[in-house]
This record gives sequence, structure tokens and C-alpha cells, in this order.
Amino acid sequence: MKTPYNLYGIKNCDTIKKARRWLEEHQVDYRFHDYRADGLDEALLQQLIDRLGWEPLLNTRGTTWRKLSDEQKSATNNQAAAKALMLEQPSIIKRPVLARNDSGTMLLGFSADGYQQFIDGAQ
Repeated sequence: MKTPYNLYGIKNCDTIKKARRWLEEHQVDYRFHDYRADGLDEALLQQLIDRLGWEPLLNTRGTTWRKLSDEQKSATNNQAAAKALMLEQPSIIKRPVLARNDSGTMLLGFSADGYQQFIDGAQ
């Protein structure tokens, strides 16, 4: 049987750790997909972009973004450029993304209240 939720992100991210702890404490059955260990293919990224938008997914406040050159930053001004950058450097994707498998709805970021509402909305 397919797990009801997928959690997408990077294992060593502090926010991912908080999200995973919350899901486990609330006994939510989920599968964790680590962009680094499990990979990020174009189809999965396109699903994320289609549901959430490329701009919210692009983490412009993190270390990976700050390490980019000014030219790379200014060139990342449309979906195609952002998608190429996210495929090349998955750590630039804002995280976590929690996906409900039955409906395909997704939640970007983590807050305890947001997760509670998202999970309650599924029941």
C-alpha cells in the first residue's frame, strides 16, 4: 500500500528534521524523499513547479543562493532558468515539501499549525 504522504527535502536540513519529528510524533505515515540520495528528476520537479510555482520553490534566502554569482542570480528570472538551476543544485529548493498522495496537494515549508491543518484536511 502506498504511504499517504511524501516529504521532499534534504536529510541534514534543520527544517526537514523538525518536519520529520512532527510527523513521527503525530504518527503520520510518510515516505521521505531526499533530493541528494534519491535524486531529483525533471518530472518530479515539474510536478512541484506545477503545484507550487517556481518562484516559491526557489530558495533565495539560503546558502546555496548566496554562493551563486550575480550573473547566475540575475539569469534565474523565469521558470526554465529556475528549473535548470534546481535540477543542477537541488539544495536551492525551498523545503520541506509535504505532498498528499491521494489528492496531489502540496504544502511548502514547515509550521506545526500548517502541518496540523494540512493533515486534518485529509481526513
